[in-house]
Amino acid sequence: MVEFRTLKGTHDLLPDELFIWRQVERSIHTNMQQNGYGEIRTPVFENTELFVRGIGTETDIVTKEMYTWIDQGGTHLTLKPELTAPVTRAYIQHELGKSNPINKLYYIDSLFRRERPQKGRQRQFNQFGVEVFGSEFPEQDAEIIIMAFTFLQSLGLSEINLEINTIGSQSIRGKYIEVLQNLLNKYRKDFSDIDKQRLDKNPLRLFDSKDSKCREVVNEKSPTIYDYISKEDKLHFNNVCSILDNLNIKYSHDKKLVRGLDYYNNICYEFVSSNIGSQDSFLAGGRYDGLIKKMGGPDYSGCGFAAGVERIRLLCSKNLKLPSGLNYVAIAIGKENKIKAMKIINKFRGELEFNKYFPIDFICRDNLSKGLRYASEKKADYALILGDDEILNKKITIKELKTRKQTKINISNLFNYLLD
Repeated sequence: MVEFRTLKGTHDLLPDELFIWRQVERSIHTNMQQNGYGEIRTPVFENTELFVRGIGTETDIVTKEMYTWIDQGGTHLTLKPELTAPVTRAYIQHELGKSNPINKLYYIDSLFRRERPQKGRQRQFNQFGVEVFGSEFPEQDAEIIIMAFTFLQSLGLSEINLEINTIGSQSIRGKYIEVLQNLLNKYRKDFSDIDKQRLDKNPLRLFDSKDSKCREVVNEKSPTIYDYISKEDKLHFNNVCSILDNLNIKYSHDKKLVRGLDYYNNICYEFVSSNIGSQDSFLAGGRYDGLIKKMGGPDYSGCGFAAGVERIRLLCSKNLKLPSGLNYVAIAIGKENKIKAMKIINKFRGELEFNKYFPIDFICRDNLSKGLRYASEKKADYALILGDDEILNKKITIKELKTRKQTKINISNLFNYLLD
């Protein structure tokens, strides 16, 4: 018989792991709402051309990693490999710029890329990110970076580094690419076939090459794009850095840092950690002025970042702890008491304050020993016992499982008793 298992690059999230996952998600929602960002959700698949136009035809995502198919109507569809393009599409489609001059949006969503699975990176993975449309000011870039830093701090993360650079505006890109191609062509023989194609079509992609020889040549021989940026671009970059300095946000200026997607320009940055393997970047972003216009919308500015939730989860493993167990298990003893006991417990579950402090697992067993064994296996602290005598006299027995001490009280006093 065939044994069905998860496919390569996918995994199940079980209750214990999801408990910590939810803590990360709660922190995301809290931080975003405190900063005035609104949540957005887009469909799981989009028109393939959206990603081709938005991400770039020569990127690894478009050429090798997208899950694409043709539906029965002949439309080319793709499971989302990233979220800036879909969120930009939604911004244009719903004319959000008309209702607000600056739109601040965030998302948590599942994405799909057919790449080699590794630590913290799967073929189905989850991203958290923000997009801001309508602000070209350096203060906006700084605000996003500071917000990311504050969020990571809220999770107790400390062994992380911020690397920042500017790749300038699109107007200086052509000159730099020409110089880069002329220089790196001398080392063409050392490149793989894929990197040779990148050298011809989009040499900036060589900075993200997975080939060690290529990376060595690029890092040692190539000029930095920072040396070619305009005065305006440098002023924008210096203004962002000045704000970070004044708010005591530590960073390093990595002049070799570029972003792998075609739509980026000007500010780019990454938060990195050595605790998640060789692929050490877990949150990255920058500015993408011109993307909205390129995708058919108004000529508005844009900037944002995206973070891998799985990678953040790995970094949080030491800081976010599982609960020791489910604190309360209610045990109905005997078949006759089942309905009455369920009514009693559901009444308490329906009270918001009670449910906030005391979540209850309910079971029905033929005898008390079986019920207590279940509570012990669940690592509960207390058993709330509802037997014949308790139901008849409107009482409930509370048994502390570690000390075996038990107390019988009026059911109406349960909340106040537990709260004390």
